[in-house]
Amino acid sequence: MLSLLILIPLLSAALIGFYPSEINGKISRSLALGSAVITFLWVIFLAIQFSPDMVGQQFAENLPWIDALGLNYNLGIDGLSLPLLVLNGLLTCIAIYSSDESLQRPRFYYSLILLLNVGVTGAFLAQDLLLFFLFYELELIPLYLLIAIWGGAKRGYAATKFLIYTAISGILILASFLGMVWLSGSPSFGLSTLNTETLPLATQLLLLGGILVGFGIKIPLVPFHTWLPDAHVEASTPISVLLAGVLLKLGTYGLLRFGMNLLPEAWTYLAPWLATWAVISVLFGASCAITQTDMKKMVAYSSIGHMGYVLLAAAAATPLSVLGAVMQMISHGLISAMMFLLVGVVYKKAGSRDLNVVRGLLNPERGMPVIGSLIVLGVMASAGIPGMVGFISEFIVFRGSFPVFPVQTLISMLGTGLTAVYFLILLNRAFFGRLSEQVSNLPRVYWSDRIPAIILAVLIVIFGIQPNWLVHWTQTTITSMVNTPNIVATVSLDKAKPK
Repeated sequence: MLSLLILIPLLSAALIGFYPSEINGKISRSLALGSAVITFLWVIFLAIQFSPDMVGQQFAENLPWIDALGLNYNLGIDGLSLPLLVLNGLLTCIAIYSSDESLQRPRFYYSLILLLNVGVTGAFLAQDLLLFFLFYELELIPLYLLIAIWGGAKRGYAATKFLIYTAISGILILASFLGMVWLSGSPSFGLSTLNTETLPLATQLLLLGGILVGFGIKIPLVPFHTWLPDAHVEASTPISVLLAGVLLKLGTYGLLRFGMNLLPEAWTYLAPWLATWAVISVLFGASCAITQTDMKKMVAYSSIGHMGYVLLAAAAATPLSVLGAVMQMISHGLISAMMFLLVGVVYKKAGSRDLNVVRGLLNPERGMPVIGSLIVLGVMASAGIPGMVGFISEFIVFRGSFPVFPVQTLISMLGTGLTAVYFLILLNRAFFGRLSEQVSNLPRVYWSDRIPAIILAVLIVIFGIQPNWLVHWTQTTITSMVNTPNIVATVSLDKAKPK
């Protein structure tokens, strides 16, 4: 059942890319969208069949693959991976739907998006360290090509920078995975066979260091963040949607699954430093966003800040904080995807994302009143206004982290206020006031441009009003992962700090 989530987009990518006769852009888009929708519906079917109260992996598949390496084709779903799989399926459909029908080399483009979906899906399903690494690396090449071929003026620089950073990330993660298996004496790379808790603390710290830096690059956390703004600015709108909405979550998922879960003693030891690292990322990302005049770069820097909340919650490692971390991943995926879609519509119609050029777009007669209203909703959600999913996810993060790290949590809460500041700057400059002369003759905005953002806006409000529809998938899994709920809270800070 799980292999279909990989096979459907994989075979569709091969069909679109290698079909012997020529397929035009419209047909390629239809085939890719049909494949993505079928895959998404299959994820929804699995979610309906999923038992939230069951601990462990469900729908598991385990087949021998390369015995000499101890590598098995081992897939499974639990409450941590299921919401991310649904998010990946939804945003892949939206990205394909939002793609320009007139783009060059459409067969190659849609094949790469489907391969990207395969890599992300496989990484969330993999229950084998080496299998996860293979899928983690698989998404690297499609994303590089999608930026390098269909990106902006500096696409080559941005794509190469992304490739270098992500390659270094993969090397560090692979080295840590190999160390876990070889040093623990495990017979295979399967998560169920690892016994890393018996490793000495010094060894755990060394392995955790590689995981933290490797996934910290992917999230990204300061100071490994510099590739992200460049990649977002040069990437097309659909690719930015996938990059912010899904691909960054591979990093936070990796920290929870392979850092906190497999190396709990080392994680507890470094927890105060991780919480401080989270504060730095939150404040740095928000401070950089305030200074931006490019709307897309502002949203990109906001992602750095909001991903810092996930690290703070993971550092606290309480059931409530880790539940908040998962909620924050889903919340950020929906909100950032919507914001990038809306900024993309502004750029497409106005020809600029510069806040010094674009003004008065909320004008009801000649502007973009619906797009502007949706951006207002996105700003409210990102700033944590009650009634939106952003509020409930951040509230759970702060409520779960405060008993363990009160100082770091209070400082991180400043990031919410700064989020309101820089997004209000965006609203005030771009949407209020008189319509500037440079954008006085805007093309018509069609409902086809609005529908993807409207879908995400509805989900943001629904999950903000009824968050239990997200929480019930994850709660049992998180409780079992944090098998000693007060593991950090019962350790004094003096003992947790390095001597």
